[in-house]
Amino acid sequence: VQNDGKILAGGSFSSYNGELSYNIIRLNNDGTKDNTFITNLGFNNLVKSIAIQTDGKILVGGNFTSYNGQLSKGLIRLNNDGSIDNTFNNGINNYSYALLDVIVIQNDGKILIGGWINNDITGTGNILIRLNNDGTVDNTFTIGSGNSRVSTIAIQTDGKILLGGNFTSYNNQQFNRVIRLNNNGTIDNLFSIGSGFNAYVYSIHLQIDGKIIVGGDFSSYNLVPSPTIIRLNSNGTKDITFNIGTGFN
Repeated sequence: VQNDGKILAGGSFSSYNGELSYNIIRLNNDGTKDNTFITNLGFNNLVKSIAIQTDGKILVGGNFTSYNGQLSKGLIRLNNDGSIDNTFNNGINNYSYALLDVIVIQNDGKILIGGWINNDITGTGNILIRLNNDGTVDNTFTIGSGNSRVSTIAIQTDGKILLGGNFTSYNNQQFNRVIRLNNNGTIDNLFSIGSGFNAYVYSIHLQIDGKIIVGGDFSSYNLVPSPTIIRLNSNGTKDITFNIGTGFN
C-alpha cells in the first residue's frame, strides 16, 4: 500500500476485472483499476515481491526476464507512473538467472534481495545479495550462498537480518531453513537454532518485544514438534509460553 492509499498487487495474472494487466497492477483504494499506472506489456512472468522506497519508487522482484519488452532479470525499479526508472543500475542483470522471492529495504536505503541469483540454475548458488540504493551490488556485504532459495527476510531494530527459506546450508555451513546475519552479512553465531526446521519456512514476523514468529510447511523445530507455526526467543530458542496446541493441519 502506497502512502496515498493506492494498492500495488503482483502475481501470476493477465487481467483484472476483464482488463488486461500482466502480472502487476495498481488499484485505487476502492478496488478500481488505477489507469494512471501504465504498464502496457507488463512482466513476462511471475511477480513475487514489491517494495516501495521512501521516495515512492517501486521495486519489483520475481521470475520475470523483461518488463514492457525491456530486459530485466528478476528485478526492476519503476517510477510512480509505472515507467522504468532508468537511473537504477540493476547489478542483477549481470547474472544468468535471477529468480527473486523477496525484497526488503533497510533503513539506510540499501536493498536486500533473496531468491536464486546465479549463473547456474542447479547446485549451490547466491541466495542473498545486498544492493546500494542505485542498484549496484553492495561490496561491503558478504553475499550469501546456499543450496536453495531465501523466501523471507526480516530486519531487527539492531540491524541484524533474519532469513528463512528452504536452504539447508548457508555459506558452506549447515543451517536448516533459518539463519540470522549481522548487518554486514556475516553469520550471527549468537542465534542458536540447533537442528533448525525440518521443512520450508515461508514467513518471519518480528514482534515489538523482539520475539520472532515463524510460519511454513514444517512440523518441527530443533526436533520439537511445532506444526507450521512457532515463536522463537531473540536468541533462537523456542518460546515455550507460545502455546499452539496441535497447531495447523
